[in-house]
Amino acid sequence: MYKPFLEYLEQSLFARFDLQSRLIPAGLESCVSDRGRHPATIRSWCYQCPEFRKIRYTYIDAGISAQIFNSVIYPSHCYDLPLLGIDFLSFGSVKNLIVMDFQPLFQDAAYLEKYIYPLKTLHDKYPDLAQNLEMKFYDANQYFSKYLLFAKTDPDTVKTRVFEAFKDYLNLYWAMLADAQPLEDQSDIQRIVKAQKDYDQYSADRDPASGLFSSYFGHEWSEKFLYGFLFEDAMPLAVATK
Repeated sequence: MYKPFLEYLEQSLFARFDLQSRLIPAGLESCVSDRGRHPATIRSWCYQCPEFRKIRYTYIDAGISAQIFNSVIYPSHCYDLPLLGIDFLSFGSVKNLIVMDFQPLFQDAAYLEKYIYPLKTLHDKYPDLAQNLEMKFYDANQYFSKYLLFAKTDPDTVKTRVFEAFKDYLNLYWAMLADAQPLEDQSDIQRIVKAQKDYDQYSADRDPASGLFSSYFGHEWSEKFLYGFLFEDAMPLAVATK
């Protein structure tokens, strides 16, 4: 379902940036599960470049029962850009959920005006993909913009409208990066370091995918994947609360 999205993202990244492979902890690059009726495979990729300190994306292929594509792009700490977040999930042929956003590190008016308001044009271009669905696991006012794409849709729309929106959002993000000025003051840079760490902790604590990972690949592997790769700057709750 989402392989064309992964391929387009890869092509777009490699055409624009001097990517270097970024270490994925041993055993977390891929995994195969034979649980359930349909075997599942998970595979991840991770890169870095001067502009982005971490580019990660993951694909779960469980045949007709599930197709999942997830990616987060973290700008280098000298940029105060939002993170680029992508989460596309299909379960069977009836449940297709798409989420795509410039995820703001801060919610002050000046930041939102600079980095989030430019999204409005694309948000308005795809009203059918901006359905104002209720968020069950996250606070919509934290690390999400009001111009995110968030929709339940059908496979044909995924192949057409969602793919076009995906390309538009990526191109706007690359353009925004091209206009960004690197931070030089160390206090400003440390503010970004903390904001990105806070994002990882918040996301790891609430990510509903951990249950899905566990169902396919077991709890132990899932915890290592969540905290050792997806959100590596987060600590497990049991550790964080000691």
